[in-house]
Amino acid sequence: MRRRLIQSTLAVVLVVIAVFGVSLVIVETRTITETAKERVESEAVRLASIVDSRLLVEDKVTAEIIGDQMPEDRYAVVRIPGKPPIEVGSKPDGDVISATAPGEEGETVTVQEPRSSVTREVARTLLIIGFVALLAVIAAVLLAIRQANRLASPLTDLAETAERLGSGDPRPRHRRYGVPELDRVADVLDASAERIARMLTAERRLAADASHQLRTPLTALSMRLEEITVTDDPDTVKEEATIALAQVERLTDVVERLLTNSRDPRTGSAVTFDLDEVIKQQLAEWRPAYRSAGRAIVTSGKRSLRAVGTPGAVAQVLAALIENSLMHGGGTVALRTRVTGNQVVVEVTDEGPGVPAELGSRIFERAISGRNSTGIGLAVARDLAEADGGRLEMLQAKPPVFGLFLSRTPPQKDPDEESRRTVR
Repeated sequence: MRRRLIQSTLAVVLVVIAVFGVSLVIVETRTITETAKERVESEAVRLASIVDSRLLVEDKVTAEIIGDQMPEDRYAVVRIPGKPPIEVGSKPDGDVISATAPGEEGETVTVQEPRSSVTREVARTLLIIGFVALLAVIAAVLLAIRQANRLASPLTDLAETAERLGSGDPRPRHRRYGVPELDRVADVLDASAERIARMLTAERRLAADASHQLRTPLTALSMRLEEITVTDDPDTVKEEATIALAQVERLTDVVERLLTNSRDPRTGSAVTFDLDEVIKQQLAEWRPAYRSAGRAIVTSGKRSLRAVGTPGAVAQVLAALIENSLMHGGGTVALRTRVTGNQVVVEVTDEGPGVPAELGSRIFERAISGRNSTGIGLAVARDLAEADGGRLEMLQAKPPVFGLFLSRTPPQKDPDEESRRTVR
């Protein structure tokens, strides 16, 4: 591209020089020739007037007097009636420019100039025009190289940016080149890089969330399947298989919820559900793990509460809090339910050391963890809670108290009571 730009610019300049240069040479040649003719004619007229003035006072007209009045490179012949011609200068050889002027006393003055002087002047003019043309060509080449670099370098840079995008490096470069068309391409590439970066981040986040959220249910499911493989009691096999199927359904719900959040975190599938059933299911799932750790998990508070949300998502939030207490807490873990205003609150607390002061409210940020853990669980739990219009907060750092806030079921109106109010 750079070579083509230089060649095209140079071709345009050469065409312009050829068109205007030839025209200028023709015009200048004619001008110089006409000027030389006019110069010789005016010289003849001037010498004729000098001869007239001499003849009027009956003074002699000599070659010395005429020679003092004209340049050395010219030849003049003065013809006075009755007298021999007076020649001044050397008669030129070859082609000449000649002019004759008559005098008032009957004399004639002929002046000649060699045409070679005109040729030399034309050659000097051509040399000047050629030098100017050469300067124009050099300037055009330099400008073409500069313009080619200005256009080719950004294109090379944009090609490198596109190659980086294709190789999996979506960082935008935010470079602009002062050319509107190239800047538009750069804007599109930067916007594409940002979109690709968001997509890659979402995919990595989905993979991390899925890995974290599926780890515990899969472990529980594998334990159930191991129980089935080691027992011969049909009732036990049936019971464990039923529990395993329920866990498979919860796994399916977890996967669907993660996919939904990855596409649009605002999309919810909230329904009215029995909160006691979700808490009971979580206690049944986590008691074996707590029992193995020599700890206990209990529940207290208000019963028979109905909340608005996605049961699977609420179960995953509670599972994240319970697992967090198992890994980082100590003593007995308590799940307490209460009502505040139009919301149901599930508090999860333990008897451990609590959340370090340096973490504070950052406990819900991704990759933030007080110990050697992924730092994903609480972040995913907050996202799941907010997707259905709830929220997850740390109510107290020491001892740790986390609260899951869910909307309550709106109170149902009594149709008979509504009818009685209408009749009244």
